[in-house]
Amino acid sequence: MEPPSPRSPFPKKRLGQHFLKDPNTARIVAEGVTAGDVVLEIGPGRGALTSILAERAGTVHAVELDRDVLPLLKEALGGRENVRVYEADALAFDYASLAPRPNKMAANLPYNVASPLVLRLLEEAPYLRVLRFMVQLEVARRMAARPRTKDYGAYAVLVQTLAEARVAHKVSPQVFDPPPNVWSAVVAMERRSTGVAKPGEYAGVKELVVSAFRSRRKRLVNNLPEAARGGAPKALASIGHGPDARAEELAPEDFVALYRELSWAIR
Repeated sequence: MEPPSPRSPFPKKRLGQHFLKDPNTARIVAEGVTAGDVVLEIGPGRGALTSILAERAGTVHAVELDRDVLPLLKEALGGRENVRVYEADALAFDYASLAPRPNKMAANLPYNVASPLVLRLLEEAPYLRVLRFMVQLEVARRMAARPRTKDYGAYAVLVQTLAEARVAHKVSPQVFDPPPNVWSAVVAMERRSTGVAKPGEYAGVKELVVSAFRSRRKRLVNNLPEAARGGAPKALASIGHGPDARAEELAPEDFVALYRELSWAIR
């Protein structure tokens, strides 16, 4: 087999790359983007989504780790001047440095960074009001899961404490190069206007949530820090749950309310 041309790089498995090739799917991801928007794109790859975002948005900030795809990205953009490309690791990138500041994110996220990256953006980039992106269907379901379902866990609670999340569209493997072995999905998120947690509460809520889901088989009370266990049954009762409640029974707003009852013992 001949080595790949520099202008036609193979997708890199270590980077979780599955390049989008279907323009109809790209348009679904770009839905809602208008000329007044500044859009952040993670992992533009060969530019299938970027070119559509460039047509619709005022400015596009595209963060790409793989320098081998940059010539193809440049070619797809056809000289458009409203796209700024940053060769960088999305997990380490300083998003606060972007100017103008993005208000939306749209992306076909690399599989291997999607979960931590989305939570980081929700936690650290409050100016991103809308996030619309593709991930593996399994990951999408974990982000949007509701209480008392198998996909509901600490990750869903933390995401939904900061944003409304839903699975907007299932995506066939055939729209990617190479096709992944699983289906994907478009996730639509809108940041809560003030958040379920008040400013200054999120760090404590996060600590509580991580503790509560430490062992799904145990009662929530038994997963809490020792200092909080004594007051936990009364605190649970105050939000409508019994002392034997498990973490997966509580909605995100329940965790915020529980934190407010137990904050003296959590932090």
